[in-house]
Amino acid sequence: MLNSVFRYLPVRNGIGYFIIDIYIYIACEYIVNPFFFFSKSVKPQVEKSNQFYFSIRIAKPQDLKSISEILTNSFHSREGIMSYVYPFLRLSIYEDLRNRIRSKGEHYLCIIAMVIKDSKSTENLSTIEGQDLVGTVEISVRSLQQNGLLFLNPWQLDNFEYAYLSNLAVDADYRRLGIAQQLLNFCEHRVLEWGFGDLYLHVLENNYSARRLYHKAGYRLQEVEWTFGSLLFGQPRKLLLRKSFSGKT
Repeated sequence: MLNSVFRYLPVRNGIGYFIIDIYIYIACEYIVNPFFFFSKSVKPQVEKSNQFYFSIRIAKPQDLKSISEILTNSFHSREGIMSYVYPFLRLSIYEDLRNRIRSKGEHYLCIIAMVIKDSKSTENLSTIEGQDLVGTVEISVRSLQQNGLLFLNPWQLDNFEYAYLSNLAVDADYRRLGIAQQLLNFCEHRVLEWGFGDLYLHVLENNYSARRLYHKAGYRLQEVEWTFGSLLFGQPRKLLLRKSFSGKT
């Protein structure tokens, strides 16, 4: 419905009209789902003395709002002028993720981590109410034809289809508790079930905490990728990392 509304907005030139159109789009989303922007989830504060239990499972449609909030908070700032753009960014992430989950591709999964504080309730994790979604990651199978990268990334020439990990994010209040590693473990087991011997991902060269995590998990540098932004404006380069499950590096 929203895509239909946005499609028929008049095309007008100028940044002012563009911003107006964005807020018309956001208003339409509010009419359809008034709680999306203003029913902000309450995040529990982590007490290091508590014992936490985590369950990893495949995401469901009802998880979309929480996932999009974690992804937006992890990859986008809310400082300064970005606070005005933030609702649109979150909506865009929400719509993209919803489309990917709805596609139900054979080799696509969005995986989430749930935290449970009550140690007495861990016997049947799948039926517990009141769990908090605190982490997410996606895995898929990509190909040269789909991405048009035949001449941009020669590393792919020996592997027409490859398993790829993306959008690994953990709620800031729950980091350094092993959640990211558990999500990685789940992805790696599923990739092996799909019949792939390698898993690829990208990380920015200045994201040192993520690089330490991946290095500790066995991911090694495959290629440094330059972009126009990195060449012209000094933006951080993208590092392609690879983990081989066959013992080859």
